[in-house]
Amino acid sequence: MKRKAGPQKAQHKWKRKLFVALLMGFCFGTLVLLMHTQYSRIMTLASLRSQLTQPPKIAFLFIARNRLPLDLLWDVFFQGGESRFSIYVHSRPGFLFNKATTRSVFFLNRQVNDSIQVDWGEASMIEAERILLKHALEDPLNQRFAFLSDSCIPLYSFSYIYDYIMSTRTSFVDSFADTKEGRYNPKMNPVIPVHNWRKGSQWVVLTRKHAEVVVKDYTVFPKFQQHCKTKSLPEFWRDRPIPADTSKEHNCIPDEHYVQTLLAQEGLEGEITRRSLTHSSWDLSSSKDRERRGWHPVTYKYSDATPMLIKSIKEIDNVYYETEYRREWCSTKGKPSKCFLFARKFTRPAALRLLNTTALELKRSND
Repeated sequence: MKRKAGPQKAQHKWKRKLFVALLMGFCFGTLVLLMHTQYSRIMTLASLRSQLTQPPKIAFLFIARNRLPLDLLWDVFFQGGESRFSIYVHSRPGFLFNKATTRSVFFLNRQVNDSIQVDWGEASMIEAERILLKHALEDPLNQRFAFLSDSCIPLYSFSYIYDYIMSTRTSFVDSFADTKEGRYNPKMNPVIPVHNWRKGSQWVVLTRKHAEVVVKDYTVFPKFQQHCKTKSLPEFWRDRPIPADTSKEHNCIPDEHYVQTLLAQEGLEGEITRRSLTHSSWDLSSSKDRERRGWHPVTYKYSDATPMLIKSIKEIDNVYYETEYRREWCSTKGKPSKCFLFARKFTRPAALRLLNTTALELKRSND
């Protein structure tokens, strides 16, 4: 006759089952952790291998109002360089680059999905730049970040521009001391001392390190948002003489100061080539055309778009900075070179005229 197990024996059996269950759970958890670790290691190695086998890319960051009127010209430029570039476009909120709004496959669905309304002369412009950089940094292959407007054109072939930009470890940032225009707001001090205040072109080319500095900046950017605001200057005044009432002039223009000032603030000026790669024509004081005077650089129309114009821009080999008594002689790979790879501001008819002439030989591999 079998005896029933006593309470003590039953309790011992229950503890043994619990121990076995916990042991199996621990073993299973350890196995899952090991598999996850191994998977992560494999994926990391695959990513590193991909970065080693694939060429680094230039991220072309377009700031546009709506569509890109010069997309056909850029389409010719990008052909053949597909593995060496990325494209990101900041346009007005809700605007989509589809087959109805662009004639180039390179721009299809390349708009960022968190764009903002940009107002000229306001901090929203540099906020748009930060948004573009944030998206472009998600691709580890992007190693250079070139800002372009919707009126920019390339002056050389993709191969030439790629080699020019990638041959140096520095960023190209037009940056000089701003001692004349009084745009610095003393209220920025002491966060941004006046000795770090810089001015320059918005159209910079950044290394990945400097792009990360811009995106991670939560000190300088808020000061620009707070103190760099436009005073009441109607847009139509750009076609008229500057008003005598200086209280109606712009007091900052953030896009001409932010990146330059931030890099100076971070002590990184030794890591930049202090010039822009994008040409703009600002020497308009003698122009009789009112449209070519004011707050904006000259806009090149169809009649301006000649091989002579492009040749004159390509031949520039130095830039003089009056406030620093500094002449920047342009070089690449340690040798003298031309200064500019891009130019603005071109209308669509002007760009198409250039595309149909020999002025822009964008398909050539050597320039």
